[in-house]
Amino acid sequence: MPSTSMQRETPAPAVTGRSPFARLNDLLADIKPGKQPIMLSVGEPQHPIPKFVGDVIAAYLADFGRYPANKGTEQFRQAVAQWLARRYKLPRPVDPESEVLVLCGTREGLYLGAIAASRFVAPRQGKPAILIPNPFYAVYAAGAIAAGCEPVYMPARKSTGFLPDLDSLSDELLARTVAFYIASPANPQGSIADMDYLTRVMTLARRFGFLVFSDECYSEIYNDKPPRSILEAAAPDFANVVAFHSLSKRSSLPGLRVGFAAGDRRFLAAFLELRNVAAPQVPVTLQHVAVAAYNDERHVEENRRLYGEKFDLAERIIGSRYGYRRPAGGFFLWLDVSAQGGSEAVTKKLWSEAGVRVVPGGYLARNQSDGSNPGADYIRVAMVQDKETTAEALERVVAVLG
Repeated sequence: MPSTSMQRETPAPAVTGRSPFARLNDLLADIKPGKQPIMLSVGEPQHPIPKFVGDVIAAYLADFGRYPANKGTEQFRQAVAQWLARRYKLPRPVDPESEVLVLCGTREGLYLGAIAASRFVAPRQGKPAILIPNPFYAVYAAGAIAAGCEPVYMPARKSTGFLPDLDSLSDELLARTVAFYIASPANPQGSIADMDYLTRVMTLARRFGFLVFSDECYSEIYNDKPPRSILEAAAPDFANVVAFHSLSKRSSLPGLRVGFAAGDRRFLAAFLELRNVAAPQVPVTLQHVAVAAYNDERHVEENRRLYGEKFDLAERIIGSRYGYRRPAGGFFLWLDVSAQGGSEAVTKKLWSEAGVRVVPGGYLARNQSDGSNPGADYIRVAMVQDKETTAEALERVVAVLG
């Protein structure tokens, strides 16, 4: 198989380990916005929260007086298992008792999962590694480093459909792999892994004895076909895989901080042991809100419709500029601004001339061993504002960049 040299991280300035948003703040600190600011940098949903949230909290207010169990309430775990059975093509239901855990959002689960994985897998052949798509959600690398593993960045470029090239991974690298992070739909590119791809990843995991952490928090925001889950590829026993979900994007509830992990029962038992001493607990009252959310699809359909309308605006206003393509999933634009000067220069220009705040794609990625950065030519634009604000922002982008 081909060498893994292109995946390995090379020494880089310490700043690359910082939050992309901290770096963005530094980049724009001394620049005044040219117009009334429009924030399209943070992927924080701005759609109205579901109407039932307040009523559920009021009904279960007294449960704030209880210490929650790290495993999650039985009612929550059953609601998750039933939702998974409705949403995906599974040959058997996920067992709510042994194959579901509540999370305080996906971030802490993805982070602590790496630490649990490093203790769970059999000894590796060489320096333990965790594989990460590049660009990526910053918590993947943070988890790998906290687990004492080498983060290995797999470029996800246009030439490979914005997914890591599985054929480029050598047996030597896979034999020392602890976990493989995959996001589908991907943040930031919006690419979706099909069942063939997910099955190949799962097969490699079982052959080499590592875990697959599938970040599926954008699963309910899609353009055409609903994304598939790693659980479908790994059924019926779900061995070696864990799917991570959250209500932040699905239900526009980023402040609720409720999600779940589902999959390999042996790993989840070990994960729970770590969570019992290290993880934040999810209030019982908020788990009741999650139960209501997983039992209601109307607000999810409305949420998806609103995003669809904003992507319609992007097609009309941006057209074919900046390599724009309507993403298969998620709510980001991933715009190629190499002809306009690259990600940092364009980010500064949009802020200083248009008052539009975006994220340089280079801040969402790491340099590869050849010095290239898979995000350096791009900016990420979060389509989280209302239609009118989004239209204004996109018009400003086109006016400034041409």
